[in-house]
Amino acid sequence: MHTVWKGAISFGLVHVPVKMFSATEDKDISMRYIHKTCITPLSYVRKCQTCEKEVEWDEISKGYEYEPGRFVLFEKDELETISGEANKEIKILDFVNLTDIDPVYFQKTYYLGPGDTGAGAYNLLLDSMRQTGKIGIAKVSIRSKSSLAAIRVIENCLAMETIFYPDEIRPISQVPNLPDKVTVNEREMEMAKMLINQLSTPFEPEKYKDEYRGRLLEAIEHKVAGEEIQSAPALQKTSVIDLMAALQASLDATKSADGQEDRKVTLEQDATVSEVKKPKAKTTRAKKVKEPAT
Repeated sequence: MHTVWKGAISFGLVHVPVKMFSATEDKDISMRYIHKTCITPLSYVRKCQTCEKEVEWDEISKGYEYEPGRFVLFEKDELETISGEANKEIKILDFVNLTDIDPVYFQKTYYLGPGDTGAGAYNLLLDSMRQTGKIGIAKVSIRSKSSLAAIRVIENCLAMETIFYPDEIRPISQVPNLPDKVTVNEREMEMAKMLINQLSTPFEPEKYKDEYRGRLLEAIEHKVAGEEIQSAPALQKTSVIDLMAALQASLDATKSADGQEDRKVTLEQDATVSEVKKPKAKTTRAKKVKEPAT
């Protein structure tokens, strides 16, 4: 893993050296904008509208427009001083329960591994947080931006979730057309709860696949092979008029799916190894396109 930051967690007078690693990776398939006439990738330049020339990075500053056309400029070291990034510190302010934080606050997850020194302090913080069941609310500055963060334990590792400040969360009251409190039909409520119970299962993230990425990779293979992309027929949309009928149909569908799965398992168990298979027609497949390295 690539180290994205080095510093220390501080709580009280204790400092715990850590290295930060990104816990997630982007699996999106990268595409470029192409000039259709000559099939040339487009390039982007940093051009000054006044000087009418390309600008190098060492000639660029950040600026805030306080009036139309008037700016105050900031250099990188000035922004680092304001944000406190130079301190290289994750300062724990409080310890709270994870269940006290609404998931809407969470942004991005990082793993915090032990630094080159201070393994004892790292293990102390890790084990004490695990035994108390608490998480730390901290302040940290990364890339000239100050953030709130939640420090918690994931297996045998400390992790940091950057979280939004309260004034960055939009109030629910701004959502238009929220329903008023209405009386719900008891029979519909019971059927809705039955449907939820039938669809309830332990969370197994491995079973959820990015179907779009798979279809896109397959389409790329066909394009490379010069083949036409076959589109599946669009599903016909139906208007739900009778809520009770829709609930009943949903319950019947889940029961039917469960029955088919049970039958499939039974058939697979009873099948013999000597099953006769028809020879498949020989086909030429396009070379498999690998997913981009991350």
